[in-house]
Amino acid sequence: METGRQISYPTDQEAKEQLLEVGRRMYAKGYVVSNDGNITCKVSPTALWTTPTGVSKGYMTEEMLLKVDLEGRVLQGSWKPSTELKMHLRVFGENPDLTACVHAHPPVATAFSIAGIALDRPILPEGVVQLGVVPVAPYATPGTEEVPDSIAPYCCTHNGVLLANHGALTWGTSLMQAYMRMETLEYYALITMYTGNIIGRANELSCEQIDRLVETRTRLGVASGGRPRPTRK
Repeated sequence: METGRQISYPTDQEAKEQLLEVGRRMYAKGYVVSNDGNITCKVSPTALWTTPTGVSKGYMTEEMLLKVDLEGRVLQGSWKPSTELKMHLRVFGENPDLTACVHAHPPVATAFSIAGIALDRPILPEGVVQLGVVPVAPYATPGTEEVPDSIAPYCCTHNGVLLANHGALTWGTSLMQAYMRMETLEYYALITMYTGNIIGRANELSCEQIDRLVETRTRLGVASGGRPRPTRK
């Protein structure tokens, strides 16, 4: 896939600082526990920084981070990358416009992934603008080639996916965009759970309201995400 967008990459130092900051935020919010999750940020068309395997994302240090090429070969760093790095590399291979990925296990969104329920109800303006539709990628054994294959169909058309029985993956044109999409995804899942399973009622946005939100998203320069459809006529 050829990219028509002028991409502005962070410096190595900026990327490393952002990886540490996003890792701390993910851990503080409970999106990851123990050594879960992984984060990537490209610094050129051929190289990126990533988080190490076997380390809590809330307690990483700069020395633990690794610079790798798009084949996963380590260019800098003495730690080992996660086996799930291949999932991130597939995202970048499918859509070169993207520069960052965040993988986490936010509890409510992960529950939806286990239930096999996509986040596609038009109930939140922020959900429509920031995410659109969040599909469920087919189940794949973590760390295997099945995982990148499962998410590949969505990399150019959506802004993130639920990983069946596993967690969530979001991406973006910057690391902070990718992370903010993860925050929105978990909030979207939480509100969907409250309205659909606890309160038992939700007033969905109309087709006209959704159209206006999609127009807003387009003006913000985001062409991907899909369009949630109301269940009522």
